[in-house]
This record gives sequence, C-alpha cells and structure tokens, in this order.
Amino acid sequence: MKKKALSIVFASVLAAGVLAGCGSSSPDSAAAQAASEAASTAAAEASDEAATEAAAPADGDNKITVAASQTPHAEILEQAADLLKEQGYDLEVTVFEDYVQPNNVVESGDFDANYFQHVNYLNSFNEENGTHLTIAENGKIHYEPFGIYAGTKSGDKKALDAIADGDTVAIPNDTTNEARALLLLQQVGWIKLNDGVGVTATVNDIAENPHNLELVEVEAAAVPKQLSSVDYAVINGNYALEAGLNVATDALATESADGDAIQQYVNVIAVKEGNEALPKIKALTDVLHSDEIKDYINSTYQGAVVPYDGEQ
Repeated sequence: MKKKALSIVFASVLAAGVLAGCGSSSPDSAAAQAASEAASTAAAEASDEAATEAAAPADGDNKITVAASQTPHAEILEQAADLLKEQGYDLEVTVFEDYVQPNNVVESGDFDANYFQHVNYLNSFNEENGTHLTIAENGKIHYEPFGIYAGTKSGDKKALDAIADGDTVAIPNDTTNEARALLLLQQVGWIKLNDGVGVTATVNDIAENPHNLELVEVEAAAVPKQLSSVDYAVINGNYALEAGLNVATDALATESADGDAIQQYVNVIAVKEGNEALPKIKALTDVLHSDEIKDYINSTYQGAVVPYDGEQ
C-alpha cells in the first residue's frame, strides 16, 4: 500500500514539474497551482485508502458471528456493532432463547463466540457435555446480580419478612444457577445448606428448611413466568430484565456482590478452545470493555447490569 500511495503522489508531482516547464510565466504559475492541487488530492485519497486498509482485518476475516441471549447481551452487542464496523469488522448476532444451543453452535464451529453465560455455567456445561469451550482473552464483560422477587400467588408478598410456612419459591433448575439461587435463599436466612457445598449446591444439600418452603425448579428462562403461581421467585438478571423487572428497584434481596461472587458469575464471551486470542475475538472483547459500552450499560440498566472491571 505504501508503494502505491507513493507512486500516486510521485506521478502527480512529476506532472506538476512538466507543466511548470512549459509556456510563459503566467500559464506556468496557473498550471503549477493546478498540478499542486491535483497532487494534494491524490495524496489525500491515497491516505484515506491506506487508512481503510489499515482498519480492515489483516487476515481478511471480517465477520464475527455471536450467539446471544436477547437481554442484555444482544442489546449490548448491538451497541458494539458500530464500533467494530469502524475497525473493519461486521458483527452478526443471533438471539437464542435457551442456555444450550448457544454453546453447541460454538462447539460445532458454526459461530465464532457466544455471550449469554457466566463462568460457573460454562465450566459446568463443559464437564457435563464434554465440550471444549473457554473464556476469550479479556472476555469477562459484565455481572448481573441475582434477585428474589415477590410472586402474586398470595397477593401480599411485599417483603422478605412476609415469608410463611409452606410458601412456594421458583428457582432455576440448571446446575449452577440453582446453586446460585440456593445460596441467595441461605443468605436471607430462609434455608441452610450443608457446609462446604458452595456453588455445587442442589436441593439435596438443604440441611434446614424452617419454613418448609416448596422449591419449584424450572428452566431459568421460565422462572419469571411462574410469578403468578408462586409466592417468591429467584430470577437471573437477564431474564428479570426481559420480564420488565430491575434488580436494583424491584428485587426484595440481591446476592452479595463480593469478589468471589463476581468471579463466579461474571458473564463472558466464550469461544472454542484455541480461538481465545483470534484478532477478531480480541477486537470484540476490547470494544465491549470500551468506555462507550460501559456508559451504555450503566445508563441503560441502572444497576441491573454492571460492567466488569476486575481481574481477567
């Protein structure tokens, strides 16, 4: 590209020299000025072309395909698309409504990456399915606080202390999100888990249930739909948003946002092993950590989604 740009400029300057050496002084001056302007235009065009080529991916692979949940993941990616376009990348996002296919399509190579899950779910999915997915370089993007929300089954559950014997509580049924929900129920004192179970907890690890709560285990995306038939529900941040709920204003309680929780439940860009540092993946994660995207997250979700700034 440099050779091409220099050739254009050189040819224009040569033309200016030829025109300046012909005819009388006045025509020479006009011709020289015209040639100089032509040279400047050619140089500017060459510079623009060079900038365009510099922005384009060096390997020519300018398409980034990402499988995502609608809220907030696809919404955030939509904001990132224009920023990536400036770097020569075309971001193509496909929305999935479940927590299985987004991983399957990345494992198969049909998609470059996905953006919908936290670290614990990714690790659990790999273990249970024999997949080979990993976090992209600089791929920890945001954190969504889990919350307990009031259901409408009894019509009067406006606070945690309204809990009563036999109340029903909807929780996600997948391994890691169920553990997260149980830990939150333990945090507010509704149950006690066996010592040491942590993020591997299941309903079988409940050591004490003083209110004899009935835990209704359903697929994570379906938990908000249970609000009319349960007394309380523990809902993932993204599904709460889709249901018109905000953890900062509507939740009766949220999980403690200590360092461990953030590390375990930070949402990530996941790719197939070996693709962690591909130029286009690095471009994607860099944009998602940009000030423009952080500002969008903070202003749009008002605490329901929090940009991640911890160790990667």
